Amino acid sequence: MIKVVFMGTPEVTVPMLHDLNHNSDNDLLAVYTSPDKESGRGRAITISPVKSYAMEHDLELKQPVTLRNPIVQQELSKLNPDVIIVAGYGKFLPPEVLRIPAYGCLNIHPSLLPLYRGPSPVISSILSGDKSTGTTLMLLDEGMDSGPIINQTEIDIESKDTAESLTKKLFTLGSGLLTKYLNSWVSGSIEPRPQNEALATITRKINRADGEVCWTTSTGNLVRQCRAFTPWPGLYTHWNHKLIKFHEVELAKQMPLIKYEPGKVIHLEDSELLIGITTGDGVLGIKRLQIEGKPPTSIDQFILGYPAFIGAEL
Repeated sequence: MIKVVFMGTPEVTVPMLHDLNHNSDNDLLAVYTSPDKESGRGRAITISPVKSYAMEHDLELKQPVTLRNPIVQQELSKLNPDVIIVAGYGKFLPPEVLRIPAYGCLNIHPSLLPLYRGPSPVISSILSGDKSTGTTLMLLDEGMDSGPIINQTEIDIESKDTAESLTKKLFTLGSGLLTKYLNSWVSGSIEPRPQNEALATITRKINRADGEVCWTTSTGNLVRQCRAFTPWPGLYTHWNHKLIKFHEVELAKQMPLIKYEPGKVIHLEDSELLIGITTGDGVLGIKRLQIEGKPPTSIDQFILGYPAFIGAEL
């Protein structure tokens, strides 16, 4: 039986934790997840989806602020895990932790490494207009997503995929990789292959400001940004001192007869889209949006409530 410690935080990693917990070949020693956070105006305490699952299934739960603490490292070492599985944990594993498990720390990374190392691989893949991506099962080393590859699997990126939907797909693939290869890894029948450093690309952390629209950008880029920044930070602009977030947009085929500066809200004649906003090279068709303080709505319903939006300059 393989003695496993799982480290993860977001909802997309819960199915992976579930599979590990219900695999009779595994002994799930403990679950590590991020500390609880305060959120909202009332500063209510929120717990991670992984913590919620661990509590529901009476699993040993750990929430250290950092893994650099020697006491935390000693507690982890006493568990004597064969392997540590890391998936969306959000915390750096120092060398002292990497050396604890007999068969290393395995990471699920949602890209085809060495492409898109770092914190935002899914967003970066969509922004780049990639037609495909994938998931990598890798052995962690002291670098950033630079360890040797155990196995990978590839999928197509669909035209409607957002960062949210694609991330879910990729971690589902990751769970399959673990189920298929974990026993073989521990038994020593898999030889990991080093990454090609010449092909490595690094992603950066996305900030809230990245979601604010620059209307001189091309329409195609704005469509990709809307998908890539869903659910966070969203693609947004401001109108009448309120934030407007775009939930669904597309390239508008119809071009205005009059040349407008980028950021002009126009009515699209003979179009199902109804409303478009001029960009650096065309028109961004608006399908669903949300004004601050209100729920998301279709563009036709939005215009009924805010007719002055037509003709606005954003």
